[in-house]
Amino acid sequence: MLKPIPPTLRERNRYLAFEVISDSNPKRDEIIRAIHNLCLGFLGELGTSKAGLWLMDWDDRKKRGILKVTHRSVEEVRASLVMVKEINRSKCILRILGVSGTVKTAKEKYLLS
Repeated sequence: MLKPIPPTLRERNRYLAFEVISDSNPKRDEIIRAIHNLCLGFLGELGTSKAGLWLMDWDDRKKRGILKVTHRSVEEVRASLVMVKEINRSKCILRILGVSGTVKTAKEKYLLS
């Protein structure tokens, strides 16, 4: 049986809150695909895998979400998110609302406001 990784050896994460500004209403899968493809193009396969991207939360009504990223890759992912110009053939902008160390704080500060 495998033992869990102790906290001292785990990768530290940051939670990047973002907002999609668009006329259309993109779905969760479309957002994931657009972010992943942009990161692949900007960071390459190695950089994208090191970033450990994961869409934690998505609010369809407000068009806001929280993206989990490793603490070493925050700035690179922020730079690649700014380059998103379209999602599913409709023009859009991804605006970064902020970065947090916990999911709870990210939800309270950026999604619930």
